[in-house]
Amino acid sequence: MYLTMMKAKIHRARVTEANLNYVGSITIDQDIIEDVGILPHEKVQIVNNNNGARLETYVIAGERGSGVVCLNGAAARLVQPDDVIIIVSYAMLSQDELADFKPKIALMDENNQVKQIIEEEPPLTPVTN
Repeated sequence: MYLTMMKAKIHRARVTEANLNYVGSITIDQDIIEDVGILPHEKVQIVNNNNGARLETYVIAGERGSGVVCLNGAAARLVQPDDVIIIVSYAMLSQDELADFKPKIALMDENNQVKQIIEEEPPLTPVTN
């Protein structure tokens, strides 16, 4: 059996731009996505803390060190610049993989700089017979 687990989270990022005319996706500073292990073109869930909107899209790497977090295309209708969002990626893991699995969570400051990376404890301890 495989379980869908949180792989990475960018917690409390600020939207810097909403670009309705772009093809689609979310553009995120490449330094930030590398810090948590999210890849370009990876599927992510976006949760808007300001209005409760939830959506799924994929990541485009933005300029390093820019702090950019830009929702593009139709997703731009669900955010405003300065909204606070949570960006989550998930992975399918087998029971065996859970013992060593640790998600990465980036806690962001108000300027979209990583304040701290947290690696949580494994979510499940395997039962030995």
